[in-house]
Amino acid sequence: MSQPILIWGAGAIGGTLGAAFFRAGEDVIFVDNDREHVDAINANGLKIVGPIFEDTVKARAYLPEELEGEYHRTFLCVKAHHTEAAAKSLVRHLPADGYVVSAQNGLNERVIARIAGEHRVVGCFVNFGADYLQPGVVQYGGEGAVVIGELDGRFTDRAEDIYELVRQFEPKALITNNIWGFLWGKLIYGALLFGTALTNESIADVFANPVARPVLRKLALEVATVAAINNIRPEAFDGFDPAAFGPLALPEQTEKSFDDMVAHNRTSAKSHSGIWRDLAVRKRKTEVEAQVMPVVEIGRESRVPTPLAARLIVMIHEIEDGKRELAMANLEELANAAA
Repeated sequence: MSQPILIWGAGAIGGTLGAAFFRAGEDVIFVDNDREHVDAINANGLKIVGPIFEDTVKARAYLPEELEGEYHRTFLCVKAHHTEAAAKSLVRHLPADGYVVSAQNGLNERVIARIAGEHRVVGCFVNFGADYLQPGVVQYGGEGAVVIGELDGRFTDRAEDIYELVRQFEPKALITNNIWGFLWGKLIYGALLFGTALTNESIADVFANPVARPVLRKLALEVATVAAINNIRPEAFDGFDPAAFGPLALPEQTEKSFDDMVAHNRTSAKSHSGIWRDLAVRKRKTEVEAQVMPVVEIGRESRVPTPLAARLIVMIHEIEDGKRELAMANLEELANAAA
């Protein structure tokens, strides 16, 4: 049997990927900070529910401080704002010729590379729908794009190996020489999702709302402009066309992309974003600092103003702190800030 795959973060993304790898015959080890989750996995296995497949996988699970040994293949799947702490912990278990695949949202590869070395980091873009439901249970709610790529754009043997592995999970997975383009494409889309999370409505319902579309378009344009000024070519995925939100987009392009995203999200059992779940269900901090703040900072360095993104961060924090309710009125307030 090949060497074990270490899944660092056994929540929505990590649990779903790890279960698929286990089902494909790989030896999988989970690491997670949640003692209840770890205990539940060790006692009863990790249960995957939802319309794609349902199964219970009997993999081992550890708290970070309990893990021993070295692991050549690691998938880092924690929330973006936990990346630095997780990378500092896992690098102790990473041999010189090992690698970390960042299966997360945001530009976390930059953080991991600073800790583990860029040569030991492989970029990964994920857009499937999944949620942590309770200790030992993860819902895989909807299929979505998965893309692998080296940070420097080369096609390497290890990237090909990882690509073949993720195809066991998503047969339509891609390997690319423009992983940064996919990650920035997801940042543009992510800005839209943070916008929807200001409300209690579903992703599809907000995207379909003609009142919400103009302010969401302006928010996405800020991110797209920062990417453009830094010579990043964002890539399309799952009905989302980043060019439709770019500086040169025509109104009909934007409307078509919104319509395509509505159609895609209507097919998913995951009706709301993970951001919304953090705010409305789990009552915890979101990834807004780790996902949106880098756009504001890079924009500032590039002389690109991002007032809507900056205001969005403030509004999300107010919801986290219990100072603002989830409501469509928040998007109207954001629109007024744009005006």
